[in-house]
Amino acid sequence: MMFDRSRVAGATDAAGRRLLVVADSDSYVKWGAALASTLPDRWRVQLVVFASPVQPSPTQLVHALAGTRFSPARTRVVHLDDLDGLLDVFDPHAVLLSLRGPFVRVVAPRIERRPNRPVLVSGFPGLTIPAVPKAVAYREQTDLVVLHSRREVREFRANAAELGIGTTFALATLPFLAVAGPAASDRTDVVFATQAKVPMAREDRVRLLGALAELARRRPDQRVVVKVRARRGEAQTHDESFDYADLMPEVDPPANLVVEDGPMAEKLERAAALVTVSSTAVLEAVALDIPALVIEDYGVSAAMINLVFEDSGLIGSTADLVEGRFRTADAAWLADNYFHAPDAADWVRRLDAFAESREIVPLGRLERRRDLSGGVLRSAFERRRMLGEHDRSVLGAFAWGVGVPARGAVRRVRRLRSRWIGRGEPVVPPKRVEGWRPSDPVRATAGTSPADPSAERRVPLDMAEV
Repeated sequence: MMFDRSRVAGATDAAGRRLLVVADSDSYVKWGAALASTLPDRWRVQLVVFASPVQPSPTQLVHALAGTRFSPARTRVVHLDDLDGLLDVFDPHAVLLSLRGPFVRVVAPRIERRPNRPVLVSGFPGLTIPAVPKAVAYREQTDLVVLHSRREVREFRANAAELGIGTTFALATLPFLAVAGPAASDRTDVVFATQAKVPMAREDRVRLLGALAELARRRPDQRVVVKVRARRGEAQTHDESFDYADLMPEVDPPANLVVEDGPMAEKLERAAALVTVSSTAVLEAVALDIPALVIEDYGVSAAMINLVFEDSGLIGSTADLVEGRFRTADAAWLADNYFHAPDAADWVRRLDAFAESREIVPLGRLERRRDLSGGVLRSAFERRRMLGEHDRSVLGAFAWGVGVPARGAVRRVRRLRSRWIGRGEPVVPPKRVEGWRPSDPVRATAGTSPADPSAERRVPLDMAEV
């Protein structure tokens, strides 16, 4: 594929520095675009999306780029094999790998081996507490990892030191956070920010919808908005087994309980309160002085992606939701988690330092030192896993055919080992909060997602692999 220099922003501007953002899923497109938009004007930026099973739909792309310096019309979808040509044309000083961890591991080596390679930057689009060692290992071939709280930086540095990885970690302000303005008189909606992964069980989702329906019945003058990241058939960073829109009939929804997609910022313009199980949107609400509630009914744990909210003052139950008891965040928690002073953010300074160093002496090699078993076949499997049908290599197809059964066998052995180790230990059920009942009780039954002939061929990403 040939690239037209005239279409690449900043390609002929030798005076300025250039950053290329490469992204995959909707959440990473949103984060990469928003973060790059906070760079000073001396940085020229370009964004492309890799063709993959999780690439955003045109509608999702519009939503992800809303409020950034990028436009959908000038954001191209490119194949991984076209990356070298794009790098030759744009010649970036730095590349932001706004990608899921396993995809960083696939893309970084392609750039790292180039003569006078650019600075390699990566990061995360949301909450990363607790910091997972695997997330650091996936990014060992990057120079700079951008994080969004003092706590995240401490925990990731500790993990990197334990693993013997020399990656630099930098602090940024989460780029989605807006500055609170005057209170609007039309802020009446209660917005529920959904997550694809949690709660995962069908009955838990129905129960949560039941609480939202009851709140809507008690507040007929307010809209209760179930804000989804994607409509049926659209890809997300994580697969979603049970779509909230499909489950709505089971709670006999009142007219003021609605399902909507679109940019979160637009929903918050009308929000009087926000509720979630773990979404980063709760931070957007806090930044706008909107009361919020983090539901604890399904546990507060790493698995629920809400451990970071311990001691925040925002945690409550579905009983609190039905009663409209929303919270404001604790000041000490805010200072350590995502709401540091603006002058504490150092990611631009660190990026500039890497770029200046590169102009004097080429950057050193970033060798992969972890998870090397399998050699070339492993690399081909990792590429196929990320690209799916967009992988054009014969070796990738072969590695996939061999690797999927082998990976499944390894996981079965691990599960059996875990069960054996845990034999005899009591199982503690998730916390359930009583005290309310929907006006029309729902009996949730087990169900399955719509038939998907490709599902058995997928190897899903763990939460640690984001």
